[in-house]
Amino acid sequence: MKTLSLEVPFLYAPKRIDTFLAEALAGEYSRQTVKKALERGEIFLNGKPAKPRDLVKEKDLISGELPPLISSALTGENIPLKILYEDDSLLVIDKAEGMVVHPGAGHKKGTLVQALMGRGTSLSNAGGSDRPGIVHRLDKATSGLILVAKNNAAHKGLAAQFAERSLSKFYTALVHGRVEFDEGHIEAGIGRDPNIRQKMAVSKKENAREALTYYKVLKRFRGMTLLELRIATGRTHQIRVHLTHLGHPVVGDTVYGKTGTRASRLMLHASKIRFTHPKNNKIMSFESPLPDLIKEAIEDAGKAESK
Repeated sequence: MKTLSLEVPFLYAPKRIDTFLAEALAGEYSRQTVKKALERGEIFLNGKPAKPRDLVKEKDLISGELPPLISSALTGENIPLKILYEDDSLLVIDKAEGMVVHPGAGHKKGTLVQALMGRGTSLSNAGGSDRPGIVHRLDKATSGLILVAKNNAAHKGLAAQFAERSLSKFYTALVHGRVEFDEGHIEAGIGRDPNIRQKMAVSKKENAREALTYYKVLKRFRGMTLLELRIATGRTHQIRVHLTHLGHPVVGDTVYGKTGTRASRLMLHASKIRFTHPKNNKIMSFESPLPDLIKEAIEDAGKAESK
């Protein structure tokens, strides 16, 4: 960990702490990395936990810790990828279920980042040196479409679309139970589970992050429902947490789902994405077919329904 202990020098005007630290630590940490450390309560302003929007002024004291830089440990690996599109700005990849997007605790090898490095792909560093090219993530157990930026201009352009909610991401999920309404939305803040830090949970605490998920029923079966989902925000485990909150956890979810149930995999797939190309402003849209194991689960649900 990097330990922070610094006094704010002269400033012409108060400045947001995330902006100040990103500038002070330029070349080491991205603003996104700093912001996440603030949101986790790991950075303190004058002895109190700071929020990204808090303002700092001359002689304020900033302390705390930032995650270690691991970029020096990143090495490319010869791992096959399913690439749907590539140009000099970005790639669209159909990620396999079971692949971690970038290295982290417990996952030092075999990630999407290392697969990209292994093929010699040029990658942005705007998101931090520990996750080159990564604009957004998918859970290890979730398959489907993910965007990768090859330079910082593309990264910032795509990240802006996520922030402005002008980029559309659709998922397909098989969930437990018969969802009552044909269409609806789940709007509930998400934060760390107070009992298990590795999990997320719906939360009404001040530091919970707003989260919005839209859903539409594609088909109902006996004890299951096939949904199409669109996320307006991109919180960690958002779909899985929201659907469990709705009372319809994703089939195969061993973290947020029903105990005692078995499935061949998590029945969640990032099936469609639509965005504006950050360089030429062209509207681009891609689709990924459902993996065989999800198709088989849907077929089995249909057979059970017809009996």
